[in-house]
Amino acid sequence: MKFPLDLLQKCWFLAGPTAVGKTALGIILAEKLGGELVSLDSMSIYRKMNIGTAKPSKLEQSQVPHHLIDVVDPHEEYSTDRYMREAIIACEKIVQRGHVPIFVGGTGLYLRSILRGVFEGPEADWEFRNNLEHQATLEAPDWLSIRLKKIDPVTAGRIHPNDSRRLIRALEIYHLTGKPASELLEEGPLPKDSRPEHVYWLSPEREWIHGRINLRVDQMIAEGLEEEVRMLLQLEPPIGRTARQGLGYREMIDWIEGRSPSIEKTAELIKTHTRQFAKRQHTWFRNLEECQAINVEPMDTVQTLVDRIVG
Repeated sequence: MKFPLDLLQKCWFLAGPTAVGKTALGIILAEKLGGELVSLDSMSIYRKMNIGTAKPSKLEQSQVPHHLIDVVDPHEEYSTDRYMREAIIACEKIVQRGHVPIFVGGTGLYLRSILRGVFEGPEADWEFRNNLEHQATLEAPDWLSIRLKKIDPVTAGRIHPNDSRRLIRALEIYHLTGKPASELLEEGPLPKDSRPEHVYWLSPEREWIHGRINLRVDQMIAEGLEEEVRMLLQLEPPIGRTARQGLGYREMIDWIEGRSPSIEKTAELIKTHTRQFAKRQHTWFRNLEECQAINVEPMDTVQTLVDRIVG
């Protein structure tokens, strides 16, 4: 699936690692450009998951229109293919209103898919999937990741070791095609004269973003992340496999279900995993040649960054 080229060229993109300040910057950018925001975040699509996703608040959402937030319930699965279809529809409507679609978020796979297209891959082999899922319950927690590294280290490096759904899909692609997913997914960028002009990613200093992440996690705990996760576990049906893998959610579930020794240890794990995730995001955006890096200094204000982007 490809994003329509004429529509793609009308879009702006603001990506970057978690906690860098994309939401506030996106709102000011939208106000300046006459734009509407389209979420580029794979977890903000879930309803009732607000604290752990750092979803824009109701006040922030009231300042400018937001799209692709609160799309599905926590038990539902949500594919990149579906995201693409719904993003195209949202952008078409934004353009029809005479506004600018501005994608804001940190999910590199979504950004790459919009810029280069989605590899739909072979149809599912449910027997193969079910066998892998069963075997994984008998092996060490990182068994799927280790197995994938042997045949496709590039894809294994992009997928968290706990994300069994995506690990199994990558193994399934190799099983059905004989080729690693990373090879099949390597769609090259569009020619330079066909690419959208405004694709930016925020590149902060390492120590600064680590401090921001630690502070954000502390705020999430104080705001009631544990209570939010307990509510999700009590839903009927309860939070699904994909949503459970969200940063902050999987660690908090381990605490609630007795696999973590303390809430303090849980908070430290969330911080560590989020810092690791931010590093992977940095690598992802840096390697997308369509992206223009916007350096973020500790003393920068939102307005300074807007001016740096818009000029």
